[in-house]
Amino acid sequence: MELVLAADPMCSWCYGLGKELTLLEERRPDITLKIIRLRAGATDVLDDAGKQFRLYHWERVEEASGLAFNREGLLARTGFVYDTEPICRAVVTARILRPQVDILSVFRAFQHAFYVDALDTTKGAVLVEVGSRALEAVGRPMSAEEFLQIWKLRSTIEEAAADFATARAIGGTSFPALFLRKESRLQLVSPGYAKVDELEARLKAAA
Repeated sequence: MELVLAADPMCSWCYGLGKELTLLEERRPDITLKIIRLRAGATDVLDDAGKQFRLYHWERVEEASGLAFNREGLLARTGFVYDTEPICRAVVTARILRPQVDILSVFRAFQHAFYVDALDTTKGAVLVEVGSRALEAVGRPMSAEEFLQIWKLRSTIEEAAADFATARAIGGTSFPALFLRKESRLQLVSPGYAKVDELEARLKAAA
């Protein structure tokens, strides 16, 4: 069974769903998961209103999922542009370097870096360290230098852009969106966050 997740590492509800998908994979070892990135390209500096908007959603995700958030890290940010293209491209880089890797584990490592460690995941130097450590943690080591080299390539930038286009084409407009691939078609099974029990029930109904 193949699932396709349209998501973004810096989307809080995607962060919540990541935990549930890990539990789902543990229950359903027959599942394979492909992740495509959903959005990118912000240019506005995150102001106080933007921080409060995100804190509101963080509280809701925390209540639903039990995951931790570093609120102080968000509030302390100055001059921060909420551009998710660099981190999305880092996930693509991991996929290019290690096609058979458990991409959900890598995806969640980038989420943890942003939401818990409060790292600036718009910076390449940060992303290559997180990415190389994430690959090492799943037994597929890669040096930060090689990760950076691939992350910077024009072809990687273009592949990430293709992900954004694919997400739009399949109707991935909510954050996140989980699809089941049935033959050559994609069927939406979760337009947003859901707990693992609900995800499993929806998959059984759709299969």
